[in-house]
Amino acid sequence: MRKDFELFAAAGVPHPCCVPSRQREQRVKESRQASAERMRADQGSTADMIKLDGGAFLMGTDSEQAFAQDGEGPVRTVVLDPFFIDRCAVTIGQFAEFARETGYRTESEKLGWSFVFQGHIPEDRRKELVADTVPGVSWWCKVNGAAWNHPEGPDSEIGPRERYPVTHVSWNDASAYAAWAGKRLPTEAEWEFAARGGLEQKLFPWGDELTPNGEHRCNVWQGQFPLVDLAEDGYAGTGPVDAFLPNDFGLHNITGNTWEWCSDYFHPSYHLTAARVNPVGPLRGRTKVMKGGSYLCHSSYCNRYRVAARTSNEPDSATTNIGFRCVLDVS
Repeated sequence: MRKDFELFAAAGVPHPCCVPSRQREQRVKESRQASAERMRADQGSTADMIKLDGGAFLMGTDSEQAFAQDGEGPVRTVVLDPFFIDRCAVTIGQFAEFARETGYRTESEKLGWSFVFQGHIPEDRRKELVADTVPGVSWWCKVNGAAWNHPEGPDSEIGPRERYPVTHVSWNDASAYAAWAGKRLPTEAEWEFAARGGLEQKLFPWGDELTPNGEHRCNVWQGQFPLVDLAEDGYAGTGPVDAFLPNDFGLHNITGNTWEWCSDYFHPSYHLTAARVNPVGPLRGRTKVMKGGSYLCHSSYCNRYRVAARTSNEPDSATTNIGFRCVLDVS
């Protein structure tokens, strides 16, 4: 639970999880059942969404950059039905509309705090605002009053950031928004298919170079993490949801900026025996998959802004670098 924030794993290292081998056959049966019964949502508006035809693609990676313990490989052929996906991550403005219409309060609001990166807290107010830090990753600060509408703490405001991604939203919050919109969160397979933009087995949505010809294509960390952020890509925190060129499917900022929640429970090896048609994660688990990396990712620390990379967090966790986008099934 997020309340036990000493267990927080926003550093990008997934929680250990394993299933005894004698349960292998049952896992195969469960994966097929889960794929057949995956949640569908087709009542939402398709405005500002991209329709993808689905089909077969190569999911995962065998790259030497992959983290084997995360379950990034092996490469396998996956087949998906057609679906719509948000062109951009859900924005602060969109989430504000949801909150106004429904009176919804996020888990951060109910708990009274959320995680804020140390670099976004004024030095002269750190003692006042920071209630505690996470052992081992002290740059994550427990800030009372931090929430989606007060991203850096109780005195911070949204201001002109309505087109920035909403953050400080848990998986549960993201799911509630998606249901209100008549949509759902993407499966990990749908997310990766969309992120690849039709390119097979590339590290990033645009190719294998992070900055081709010196051009920044996403919002990640430049400098010495966690002390020096040079912000050479133009942002020392989140940026607008369409700040960078889209991939070949028309999706903006699917790499960097914020991590994005997926619907699946996380497991490092479940996919080895899972269904290959419209796969979903295990039926049960402790953490949910996140994809895409964030503005805090750096090759020296969290090289998980590659398309195949994956991590996870508890479904009630929220930070200043986790957001989401939605998908819609084709009727």
